[in-house]
Amino acid sequence: MTDQLEAEIIAKLGQHLDRPNGPIGRDTELGELGIHSLELTEIIFDMEERYGIEVEMDTASAWERMRNVGDIVDAVRGLIQQKS
Repeated sequence: MTDQLEAEIIAKLGQHLDRPNGPIGRDTELGELGIHSLELTEIIFDMEERYGIEVEMDTASAWERMRNVGDIVDAVRGLIQQKS
């Protein structure tokens, strides 16, 4: 079951796709979507602005740590909870 945060992140990822790749879920690998490091950085910046959070990482470590949609959702959710 997808919650609002996960749905928003999936929608944001979908905006960066050149072509539809089928359904996107928590286990969908970013590589499968063709999301490269620059796009991942843009997505992270969008999430920071949207939720008033700050992701402490450079592009290289972001790519290493965030391999699928669930990784992004969990990271953003954790930062939102820390902020509360």
